[in-house]
Amino acid sequence: QVQVVESGGGLVQPGGSLRLSCAVSGSIGKIMAIRWYRQAPGKEREWVATTTTDNTTNYEDSVKARCIASIDNAKRMLYLQMHSLKPEDPAVYFCDCAIYIAGTTYDSWGQGTQVTVSS
Repeated sequence: QVQVVESGGGLVQPGGSLRLSCAVSGSIGKIMAIRWYRQAPGKEREWVATTTTDNTTNYEDSVKARCIASIDNAKRMLYLQMHSLKPEDPAVYFCDCAIYIAGTTYDSWGQGTQVTVSS
């Protein structure tokens, strides 16, 4: 059974940086893609970024110049590096990992990690 455990959230001042991580365990399948989402209180979950192992990456417009999503298949780690955090960025951030196992791609979600931006 695949497990995805998130970490790296926390409190940061406006303009600060954070690196969110997702550790994948319990599977020998290949990580094909990672999608990051966020959900602020009272709002719907929104897509933030997608990156694939063939180096295709897309970002939501409001984070495009401030985020880097990456995959380290050897370490089974997924990352979202965020810079220049703004007051509109606070949310619970989730990773959705696509893993290819025996001809099928499975989606596994992390539990979420809270990002707070405040001075």
